[in-house]
Amino acid sequence: MIDINGSSGEGGGQIVRTAVALSAVTGEPVRITRIREMRPNPGLSPQHSTAISALAKISDARTEGVRPGSREVLFSPGRVRGGVYDFEIGTAGSVSLLIHCLLPALARADGPATLTVRGGTDVRWSPTIDHLSRVALPAFASFGVRARLTVERRGYFPRGGGLVTLETVPGELVRADLSAPVAGAVEGVSHSSNLPEHVVRRQAEAAIGVLRRAGFDAEIAAEARALPSTGSGITLWSGWKGGSALGERGLPAERVGSLAAEELVAQLASKAAVDRHLADQLVPYLALAGGSYTAPEVTSHASTNIWTASRFLDRVISVEEGDPATFRAGL
Repeated sequence: MIDINGSSGEGGGQIVRTAVALSAVTGEPVRITRIREMRPNPGLSPQHSTAISALAKISDARTEGVRPGSREVLFSPGRVRGGVYDFEIGTAGSVSLLIHCLLPALARADGPATLTVRGGTDVRWSPTIDHLSRVALPAFASFGVRARLTVERRGYFPRGGGLVTLETVPGELVRADLSAPVAGAVEGVSHSSNLPEHVVRRQAEAAIGVLRRAGFDAEIAAEARALPSTGSGITLWSGWKGGSALGERGLPAERVGSLAAEELVAQLASKAAVDRHLADQLVPYLALAGGSYTAPEVTSHASTNIWTASRFLDRVISVEEGDPATFRAGL
């Protein structure tokens, strides 16, 4: 039994998701205590408990304490199984974070899997669904992860209602070395639901203006839909780097587009191969398969993920600070 102090490092939900994910992959039971102890609402959120329950379902795990508000969880996995699954997060819980939790285990399942997931696709404090699809999954593929994501319908805060399909094929993970940025055009999507059509145009035009002033051309698709939830946003990407922003009441569409573009421009200015968010998300695969990558910085999330991975795996991850920072794991 591996014991994890959930208040370690950044002390948020990521330590929980990474711990149960690696538990399912390695077969090692884990007990997580003091979950989100220093947060305004300590314990598991509904989103966290749904992710753990989903992982338990695909790994035949025995669990204790998996409910909203719980500060201690026991997760004892069995065999990770492929198949067809349907998960409802509820309201606008993040679809992206749930998939990040399940994907390492699905890569080691006993067969292909097809997941239907309902919830929030573009919500605060989580990667947008386009960052997952266009930035993260291609980087994970370098480590041997075979997955395809289809966005059927977007979901915004607070109602959610998004719908995505994830298809995975298991296989051996492989060492990857992502040391330099991937050269490529800047692409993106500006989207909205139940708002005037000019919102997506204004977001896109503002983003294009910022990018052009920085020396980048961009092709940005526009999606104006009528969906169960109301909201807007924009995600931009180039290679293994992305930038995004979400609309909110009182924030002009032009500002939304500019914020996303400014974030991406800052990432592209770095000599790093991956963006700061992807650097966090790659840690489990680096720990499982070995290799290296460079990132603009070492965030508290990345440091916490490295500490968590070290509890399950013997592979040592070293980090060399700098611009860029280098994350490296031995054979």
